[in-house]
Amino acid sequence: MRYREDFARDVEVREDWIPMADGTRLHARVWLPADALADPVPALLEYLPYRKGDWTSPRDAQRHPYYAGHGYASVRVDLRGSGDSEGVMLDEYAERETADGVAVVEWLAAQPWCTGRVGMFGISWGGFNSLQIAARRPEALKAIVTVCSADDRYDNDVHYIGGSVLGIDMAGWSGTMLAFTSRPPDPVTVGDAWLPMWRERLDALEPFVHTWLDHQTRDEYWRHGSVCEDYSAIDAAVLAVGGWADPYRDTVLRLVEHLPGPVRGLLGPWAHQYPDIARPPGPHIGFLQETLRWWDHWLKDADNGAMDTPRLRSWVQEPVPPATAYAERPGRWVTDDAWPSPATRWCERSLGGSDGGDRGDGATVTVHSPQHTGVDAGRFFPYGNATDLPPDQREEDGRSTCFDGEPLAERVEILGRARVRLRLDADKPRGTVIVRVCDVAPDGASTLVTRGVLNLGSRYGRDRSVPWEPGTPEDVEVELTGTGYAFPAGHRIRVAVSTAYWPWVWPQPDDPALTVWPDRSALLLPVRPAGTDGAPVEFAEPEQAPPLAVELGASEDRPERLVSHDVGTGEWVLDVDPNYGGSRTYPNGLVYTEKARERYRIRFDDPLSAVAGSEWEITMRREDWDVSVRTSSEMTATADHFVVRSTAEARSGGEVVATRRWHREIPRTAG
Repeated sequence: MRYREDFARDVEVREDWIPMADGTRLHARVWLPADALADPVPALLEYLPYRKGDWTSPRDAQRHPYYAGHGYASVRVDLRGSGDSEGVMLDEYAERETADGVAVVEWLAAQPWCTGRVGMFGISWGGFNSLQIAARRPEALKAIVTVCSADDRYDNDVHYIGGSVLGIDMAGWSGTMLAFTSRPPDPVTVGDAWLPMWRERLDALEPFVHTWLDHQTRDEYWRHGSVCEDYSAIDAAVLAVGGWADPYRDTVLRLVEHLPGPVRGLLGPWAHQYPDIARPPGPHIGFLQETLRWWDHWLKDADNGAMDTPRLRSWVQEPVPPATAYAERPGRWVTDDAWPSPATRWCERSLGGSDGGDRGDGATVTVHSPQHTGVDAGRFFPYGNATDLPPDQREEDGRSTCFDGEPLAERVEILGRARVRLRLDADKPRGTVIVRVCDVAPDGASTLVTRGVLNLGSRYGRDRSVPWEPGTPEDVEVELTGTGYAFPAGHRIRVAVSTAYWPWVWPQPDDPALTVWPDRSALLLPVRPAGTDGAPVEFAEPEQAPPLAVELGASEDRPERLVSHDVGTGEWVLDVDPNYGGSRTYPNGLVYTEKARERYRIRFDDPLSAVAGSEWEITMRREDWDVSVRTSSEMTATADHFVVRSTAEARSGGEVVATRRWHREIPRTAG
């Protein structure tokens, strides 16, 4: 990493309030060229709920001063009801958030230091709302950079997967957001108003999971904010970026395929991080330089070749032994000028005849997995931590029904979204099928390559739930997540099918067994032939502005991910430290401590034994200011209802400011 200290423009930092139409003010931090009033510049906006005063400030320091030094007003705004902004926050990607974002873009364009042109960028939440605000077409918004984001809020986010409740994040992420929305503004920014503002937030608290579980199919709630509903609404130039270790990677492929306006896609080996941040897996790239070229082209009319690059640049990963982290994932860049790629050909491999012999026409196999299948799935949102990625899949394969191909006679490379077509029957009306594709080495090591989930009730569309009619076989297709991967000669391609995948997939109460016809089922691979790499790809080495002088606090001495098994009861427990960054002391004297823990429990033989829990403890101290927040969330289910219990307690100087408790029972209508 190179830290850039000398820039063409001197930079100053200012704090500002941005008024909304209803009188609420959003707080902004602006990194600005010192001479911008005399020589106005375009503005860049990052718009988030994650508290610029503490949580994102180390990351903000890497990129906002960098852009300002290159002649931009780089602006970080806290969403309404978060960080130091006024108001309350009731949900993610709400209409109010999007309307506020449009107003912020218009406010930036009207400032005397701005040329009237605005760009937006962000990772995850900031990538989502960049797309959503671009779809509203504010005149000043000319270009965006959306990183690790989704165009589909229902089928490619933290709530549902393949029409099933995403157990690991439906509960866990709601618990995280409960901890965020419970925190106060900083009196250094808002003065004596901090306590009334905090009380207003605490009075309005409601766990987001209540709303998410109220909408178990793809209805109007999820269509709102899903730009896949109308790609043509976006006319700003879009640079879409993702990583093969990130759950949102398929959005890049869809945006490159469907956006009618200027678009470029970039898919590397990365986790849920900006591609210049040195967290595994690498290799990392000079992402700030890459985006600067994008901004210069669209906001300053620079003739710099930003649109001369191929439509999609992808990292094809070389085979590696299974591991939970890779400092670097070996591979190479390939390019495509259109997507789907004309270089790709579909290869269909029958599941019949696998496992060493032909089962015969009409032969069937049964799939019925123990409920703890999935404990080796890895983290849904890899952040570049040591235990994020799936370990060796041999134990998971043993809990699944596997179809192994013959040893490959030659190397096979794939790029895109594979599919598995299954002829099957279920013996109960409700069920889920999970498919994993693994690379099996001659020594038996099994590396997860890609996977997919299908709630059988959503087989005709995510907008409805149609019970299975036992005794009536059907063909279903499971679309797997996108990847670029090379299977080497001598290895086998394994298709592993299971009926459980805890805690990623919340178990259906019926616990069905599936009957599969292998000879009428197949794996469809998007094979990329040799010699189709396209134009060469080069990136500069990563560089950033100098890091913020943050002192890291001591971390708890416990594993990030611990799987335990009570042999007597048959219960399995996954104990997780999400390790978002831990405790730290900031240059302004703020001492911030953070403890978070998630636990997922299930018995191997009982789908109704599933329990997902989240606990957070936050303290913030500076001189005579000392506040703390404790939250807890627990989600269980009966055959007919999801049951959610949550608490939040806020204290100032040891005295209770507010205590909130919730208990909701929500009918199981589809998930």
